[in-house]
Amino acid sequence: MDDLFIARSLFGTTMAFHIIFATIGVGLPFMILTAELLYQKTKDLDYVVMAKRWTKTFAVLLGVGIPTGTIAGVQLSLLWPGFMEVIGRVMPLPFQIEIYAFFVEALFMSIYVYAAERIAPWMRIVSLVFVALGALASAVLITNVHAFQGTPAGFRYENGKFVDIDPWAAFFNPSFFVTAGHVALSAYVVGAFVVASVAAYKMMKNKRESKVYLFHQKALMISLVVGGICSFLTAINGHESAQYLHEYQPEKLAAAEGLFDTQSHAPLAIGGVTDRDTQSVKGAIEIPWLLSFLAGNSFDTVVVGLNDFPEEYWPPLFIHTLFNVMVGIGSLLIFLAFVGLIWKKLSKKEHFPKALLWIYVLSGPLAIIAIECGWIFACTGRQPWVIYHVLQTADSVTSAPNLMILFILFLIVYVILGVAVVAVLLYFFRKNTELDDLKKAEETYIVS
Repeated sequence: MDDLFIARSLFGTTMAFHIIFATIGVGLPFMILTAELLYQKTKDLDYVVMAKRWTKTFAVLLGVGIPTGTIAGVQLSLLWPGFMEVIGRVMPLPFQIEIYAFFVEALFMSIYVYAAERIAPWMRIVSLVFVALGALASAVLITNVHAFQGTPAGFRYENGKFVDIDPWAAFFNPSFFVTAGHVALSAYVVGAFVVASVAAYKMMKNKRESKVYLFHQKALMISLVVGGICSFLTAINGHESAQYLHEYQPEKLAAAEGLFDTQSHAPLAIGGVTDRDTQSVKGAIEIPWLLSFLAGNSFDTVVVGLNDFPEEYWPPLFIHTLFNVMVGIGSLLIFLAFVGLIWKKLSKKEHFPKALLWIYVLSGPLAIIAIECGWIFACTGRQPWVIYHVLQTADSVTSAPNLMILFILFLIVYVILGVAVVAVLLYFFRKNTELDDLKKAEETYIVS
């Protein structure tokens, strides 16, 4: 393997691992805030126990998310010096502001963890609001660098020099708000369905009408409400993201849909595998005219095909599969959320069928898979550019040798970290059961 491929594989593996903790680290504080708000409204101790247990989970995940995020930052500097030179000159603001976002998150999380029983209810809410905002800001700020890579702005590159640099124009690049919205909503979806996954599993392990079963049933219902709303909003935001691709990165949209020839009334290809030789998507279900409508809100919209670009600038054609997996899982999660809510609220059923609970157990891993596919699609679909039409990936990679040794060592580290996180969470919650926490809450809180 050449150094470019190894460098991409090393950084890609780091981000694939880190993004799990980063995404849950944004979604879980929102779930904690939701549970705390429900407790303050209803004084139902189940909700405050949920908030506390999820907070402990968040603390463990944060303990891994911080070092893996630090590793990713170091790898950016060491593996991609050409890229970091551009970022340092044009786009330093997100990295600088992100430090303060993390400070706010950590500070107010400490207040909630150590002083929740000693402060007024409104202060508990304010603390969690700042935790959620700090976590979200960190994710949005770092992701804004990715938005800049796809829609660079705030500078001109002439004769090998960067001129007319405007850091704020670079910060608020054309895809900033769309990307920020997608990151926030998809993180809330993952947070909700990870909670739903655990709650559904616990419901199957306990007897119906037991205290633990009813506790997790409440958690599942919160997850389905939050997950359903955010999944639907993510789909709307995804439509807007596709329109930005049509305007700013047309070859990426063409590769995502396996479209080779420029045309109006372009069909939408669902499923299938893109075949370079036949210039078609084999096995796909095509919906006539729909791609043109999604790209420009009109069936007459002309969608540019891959053949209008030099082949060396084509993104990898497998991103069509990644795009379909991401959209397919997102659509499934919307459906699952509304099925659960309809089953519980409209049919007035007391219990969920076991088959449906098993599907909810799988919903958390599916949401994470969708995030992984979306991230790989977003970054790989920009290739061969690290900054679109400004800097190619091959021109920004390090010239240092022996990257394969680092790749293997980091793989071992990530395996150890992954196993350790699972082991710590399992050990902690086996030693501190729901019944234990409910009993402690009854002794601590006065229900009015």
